[in-house]
Amino acid sequence: MTLTVNVQPDARPDLTRTGVGVVKVSTWDVATPERQRAAVEAISRTWQSREWPDAGLLSYTVHVGEDGRTLLHYSQWRDEDAYQDFFRTFRDDRNAEIDAAVPGIERLDLRSYELYRSGTHQADDRRVPGCVVIVDVEFEGPDAARQQAWVDGVFEALETEPHPHPGGISGHFHVSVDETRVLNYAEWESAQAHRDALAAPGDGIGSPTPQWAKVMNFPGVTGGGVNRYTPALSLSAGV
Repeated sequence: MTLTVNVQPDARPDLTRTGVGVVKVSTWDVATPERQRAAVEAISRTWQSREWPDAGLLSYTVHVGEDGRTLLHYSQWRDEDAYQDFFRTFRDDRNAEIDAAVPGIERLDLRSYELYRSGTHQADDRRVPGCVVIVDVEFEGPDAARQQAWVDGVFEALETEPHPHPGGISGHFHVSVDETRVLNYAEWESAQAHRDALAAPGDGIGSPTPQWAKVMNFPGVTGGGVNRYTPALSLSAGV
């Protein structure tokens, strides 16, 4: 059966869809805001000019970095075998066309994750996010129990937060397959709402509570970062 390409509304993937076995997250450095726009256009043109590669790829979403130079790629796959089939059969052809349109793209990393927990700030929240905040946490070594304990601690802190910021929409916490990282794909109303939350009293987003202190001082955390993106393009299979 031939699969066509659908453009998803609001440039968003269905972050809690069923059947996702692995999520791939990667970053491209394209150097300038102009090249960011050109790269998104080249990706859209390249993918929509071809059939959807395989039913094992469930969605592919691109985000534009607030830094004016990066693109974040978030793709959902049925399983690792589906990704490897795409890598062998379809990836090079697509990348070659994109590189011809925007030469010199630097592909920085590619990591594999599984979704562990998701939560919304308001019940039945239908707000469309204007900003995606990627929170990346790195641990000193592989430990699946530690990954989950850190995420569970964040949920405890959120549930006991006395002054939740109204600009937050949802958080989707992913654990890396190699058991060394956690990635939170957090949706916000806008980049300014996230900036305002960071500027509030406390260390980071949360209030100065014991629960947030536990998160901030969690043993084994060695690094990480927080970066803001704008959703730009999301594709999925059609029939």
